[in-house]
Amino acid sequence: MLTGHDEPWRAWHDAMGSARMHHAWILAGMKGVGKGAFARAAAAQLVAEPGLAQPPWEVHPDIIVLDHLPANDAEEEKRADGKPWQKKRNITIDQVRRMQARLVTRPTLGARRAVIIDPADDMEKGAVNALLKSLEEPPAGTFFLLVAHRPGRLLPTIRSRCRVLRFAPLDARQVDRILQSEAPQADAATRAAAIAAAEGSPGAALAFVEQDLGVLHTLMRRLTEEGDDHLGLRGAMADAIGARPDRERQQAAIDLARAVVAAELSKGAPPRQARVIAAHGELTKLAGQAATYNFDPGLLVMEIGGLLASLAMPRETA
Repeated sequence: MLTGHDEPWRAWHDAMGSARMHHAWILAGMKGVGKGAFARAAAAQLVAEPGLAQPPWEVHPDIIVLDHLPANDAEEEKRADGKPWQKKRNITIDQVRRMQARLVTRPTLGARRAVIIDPADDMEKGAVNALLKSLEEPPAGTFFLLVAHRPGRLLPTIRSRCRVLRFAPLDARQVDRILQSEAPQADAATRAAAIAAAEGSPGAALAFVEQDLGVLHTLMRRLTEEGDDHLGLRGAMADAIGARPDRERQQAAIDLARAVVAAELSKGAPPRQARVIAAHGELTKLAGQAATYNFDPGLLVMEIGGLLASLAMPRETA
């Protein structure tokens, strides 16, 4: 997803052309906006040597990517077989230490090496402390790109050693172009609903299509408008999410609910707006917990549904 983000690219290219490029960067912005794709493309540019053919970033010896590993050996086998697989909750200290062991050698194909941590705000505490040592004394020619959905979760000592690149949400036309390219099976109505729900995040829009969230989106909007005194809509939501949703589907449902709530902010009188802000804050907290907690699907639906329904009662007039 390399559509848009002209300003981050301009800042990155200006830095590459300067005499002293900063050794550590935080790529900050909402989840799914394209920061990870930017990091990998930027790293490929960074390590490239004129006149020397370069392998793809996935197998490049001078590009190290730390992201979520499979949860266990069984999930590793699923990944190897091309099947859906569950990820570990965090990026671990062992991953950081293995990366640091590679930094004692010189880059393989040129003078530079890139380390991508995606997302850096999912590192466990020991991993953060271990990384800090590398940021304080970076090996020559090594550059760090920390993808962060919630940069405020990073330690101040990490943030103070990094230059920040901020990624704004994409506009509707840019998101639509990505959907047409990456999800050609989606019709115009589905794309329109995905764009409205995604709030400028192409990743969220693709999840909307791939997770088939259209029915869930309709139910969530009804909850904000009608309430749910008899729990019928929450029951329908439970059916739409499924009895055993994986963590990615749970995360997609929470992100969708956040988008639905955010769209309600401009509606109603100040007392209702206060409830909208409170509901959005609770959903944001849920989104942060989803990566580490094993939610009971039924309780998760009740929590999300209750927050959405709270916006419909009572409904004040302006």
